[in-house]
Amino acid sequence: MAGMRSGGDDDDIISDINVTPFVDVVLVLLIIFMVTSAAIVRASIEVELPKAASGGQAVETTLNIVITKEGELKLNGLDVTEEKIVAYIESKIEADPKMQAVIAADKGVEYGRVVRIIDVVKTSGVRSFALNIERDIQRKP
Repeated sequence: MAGMRSGGDDDDIISDINVTPFVDVVLVLLIIFMVTSAAIVRASIEVELPKAASGGQAVETTLNIVITKEGELKLNGLDVTEEKIVAYIESKIEADPKMQAVIAADKGVEYGRVVRIIDVVKTSGVRSFALNIERDIQRKP
């Protein structure tokens, strides 16, 4: 009879649960999750940030602007020019008037270049911005 064990006692119903197919499905889902999560994570750009003891807490940001040691500009991880930053801000500022920006520059970048990017961001309509620094834990305020 279907659902019965083969053996001497035909009155017992099979009550064993086979977990092997369940474990296989869970492992496949785990592998899929691990592969797709690696693609979601944005690649970070290596920048040696200046240190300051009085740095505040990190802010949530809409814009992330990076100036590399070579002087390249990156907006949210993509290579851009100053004109593309202005165009991007102008296209998004109406939808989010409280847009914030974080500007990170390698400590080898000229001060004037950083000030120029701050000026570009502010004249484009962003009123709240921060300079990204690395906390200097050796010095206490």
